[in-house]
Amino acid sequence: MEQFIAQDSIITEIPVAWGEMDALNHVNNAVYFRYFETARIDFFSQINMMDELKKTSVGPVLSETQAKFKRPVTFPDTLLVGITISDIKQDRFMMHYRVFSKAQQAITTTGSAKVVMFNFKTGQKATLTAELLAALEQHGE
Repeated sequence: MEQFIAQDSIITEIPVAWGEMDALNHVNNAVYFRYFETARIDFFSQINMMDELKKTSVGPVLSETQAKFKRPVTFPDTLLVGITISDIKQDRFMMHYRVFSKAQQAITTTGSAKVVMFNFKTGQKATLTAELLAALEQHGE
């Protein structure tokens, strides 16, 4: 677990809820996208992207997302979701997720998302501020 934590500077801890399991007694595949969302919003809050959204109406939207399931997760468990960043451009970047199970002491799921900056006032793509670019680069792969 220490090795997992050392690889990602922002990690979100998420307890698995009983209601997230499906008829096959493991966490339903769709739930992982909610885990990714929780970690993504936590990451954005920690780099002040959500504050920028409030001030400028420019914020992140998902262009695409995917998940790869390596091991089933069951209740009870606590997951650690780590995020790294790659492919940083002026108006977009890639987020990479790794989900670590405390119960299994293993990575159970990986995923990624292409995030594009969007101006919610104009309805157009927007660019990242210099501060946000620097923050993203600090968390690059």
